[in-house]
Amino acid sequence: MTDLIYTEKELVQSLREYIKAEESKLAAVKSWANKLDALTRVSTSDPEGYLGHPVNAYKLMKRLNTEWSELESLVLQNPSDGFISNMSTHRQYFPDEEDETGAAKALMRLQDTYQLDSEAFSRGKLPGVHSSALLTVDDCYDMGKTAYNDADYYHAVLWMQQALRQLDAGEEAVVSKADILDYLSYSVYQMGDLPRAIELTRRLVAIDSSHQRAGGNLRYFERLLTKQLNEMNQAYEPPSEQPIQLGTYSRPRDHLPEREAYEALCRGEGLQMNERRRSRLFCRYQDGNRNPRLLLKPMKEEDEWDSPHIVRYLEMLSHYETEKIKELAKPRLARATVRDPKTGVLTTANYRVSKSAWLEGEDDPVIVRVNQRIEDITGLTVDTAELLQVANYGVGGQYEPHYDFSRRPLDSNLKKDEPDAFKRLGTGNRVATFLNYMSDVEAGGATVFPDFGAAIWPRKGTAVFWYNLFKSGEGDYRTRHAACPVLVGSKWVSNKWIHERGQEFRRPCGLTEVD
Repeated sequence: MTDLIYTEKELVQSLREYIKAEESKLAAVKSWANKLDALTRVSTSDPEGYLGHPVNAYKLMKRLNTEWSELESLVLQNPSDGFISNMSTHRQYFPDEEDETGAAKALMRLQDTYQLDSEAFSRGKLPGVHSSALLTVDDCYDMGKTAYNDADYYHAVLWMQQALRQLDAGEEAVVSKADILDYLSYSVYQMGDLPRAIELTRRLVAIDSSHQRAGGNLRYFERLLTKQLNEMNQAYEPPSEQPIQLGTYSRPRDHLPEREAYEALCRGEGLQMNERRRSRLFCRYQDGNRNPRLLLKPMKEEDEWDSPHIVRYLEMLSHYETEKIKELAKPRLARATVRDPKTGVLTTANYRVSKSAWLEGEDDPVIVRVNQRIEDITGLTVDTAELLQVANYGVGGQYEPHYDFSRRPLDSNLKKDEPDAFKRLGTGNRVATFLNYMSDVEAGGATVFPDFGAAIWPRKGTAVFWYNLFKSGEGDYRTRHAACPVLVGSKWVSNKWIHERGQEFRRPCGLTEVD
C-alpha cells in the first residue's frame, strides 16, 4: 500500500507539471493574441495601403502560412473545438507554401531590380517610404533558406548575412547562430569565395564543435583552397574584413539578355531622353479626325516618344470608370498566363507575375463606353480586338521584356519556328496596344522599352498607345517592352490589343516595309 502513496505523490507532481504546462501555453496564446491584435489594428485601418508595402505583404503570407499553423499546433494540445473549427473554415483561403515562397522571391526580385540591400528591406527603408514594417532575424533566415532551397546561393548569402548581422546586434531569435552560419558558409563557398567560406565555417566549429557537417566542410574547403593556391602559385590572403553586402558578389546571369538595361530603366537610369528628342515631342487636342463624340471634348494627347511614336492620353478614364472596371474584374482575377512559344499553349511563367481578368461589353455599359472611346481616339476598329484585359500587379508584380505581337513562323529574328499565336482567331496580328493606367504607383511599376531607353510612369486615368506593327504588317521589334516590378503600392492597368483585320482602310499599307 505504501507504494500507492508514492504513486499518488508522483501523480500530484505530474498534475502540477500539467498545470504549469497549461499556464505556459495560455501565456503563449495571450502573447500571440496581443501581437496579432496590434498587427490587425494597423492592417485593417488601411488594408490596401498596408498591403502596398512589399514587406507587409510578405509577412502576411508568412504569418498565414507558417505562424498561424504554429499557433494551431499549440492550441491543439488541449481540446479547443471552437478555434479548430474556425481554422478549418478559413484554411481553404490561406496561402500555401508556394505562395509564401513566391512572396519571398518577389522581395528578392525587388532587391535586384532596384539595387536595395537586405538591410534596407529588413528595416523598411524603401525609396520615398517611411514604414515600421521590419524583418526579424527569423524572417531573414527564412528568406535565405527559400533562396538556398532553390539553389539561389547569391540571395541566400545576402539574407543569411543579414540574419547574422541582426543576431550579432543582440536581436532575439528562434533560429540559432549555428544554423545561420551553416547555410551562410556553404552558400559563400558556392559563390566561389573559399577564404570567407573557411572563416565562416571556423566560426561555426567554434560555436558547435560537434556539428554534423562543419568539420568535414572545413577540411574540404581548406584542401580545396590549398590546391587552388598551389596551381596558381599564389600566397594565401585572408578574406576581406568588410561584411558581405549588395555588390560583394556578382549576380549570376539568367535567360534575359537585356536584364541590366531593363532594370536600369526601372530605376530611372539609362534613359535616352535628351533635349534634341524632347524638342520633337508635342502636346495637342485629338478629335479623332473630327469624330462627333470628340468634337466638343477632344482628348488631350501628349507625345511620350518620337520613334517609335508613343503617345499618352490624359483623362482617358474617369475615377468612376476605373473603380467600376476594378470592381468588375476583382472576382475574376486569376494568375496571368503567357503563350508558350513552342506549343502555343497558355501557361503561367515566372517572368509574368500578375493577376488578370477579361471583360466584355455585356458585363457593363462602362466597358462598352471605354471600348468605343478607344476606337474614336485611335481611328481603329475594336470589332476584331481582344476583350478588355484588366491586370493587377501587387508585391513584386512584373512582366519582363516581351513583344505584344506574335512573331511569325520562319521569322529571321527567331531561332526556331514560333506558332502563329493568333491564327485561330482569324483576326491577324496585334497591330497596336492601348494601355490604361488605373492607379498611381508609389514606387516602381514603370513601362519601359529597353531597345530605345524609354520609361513611362503610371498616372491614374491616363493611357498610352503605340503600334506594334509597321503598316506593312511586319513586327516593329523596337516595341519590346516590360512592366517593371511594383516596389511600393498596387498597380492596376487595363489594355486593349487591337488586331489587323478591319484596319485595311483605316491604316492602309505604306510604300516600304518599315512605314
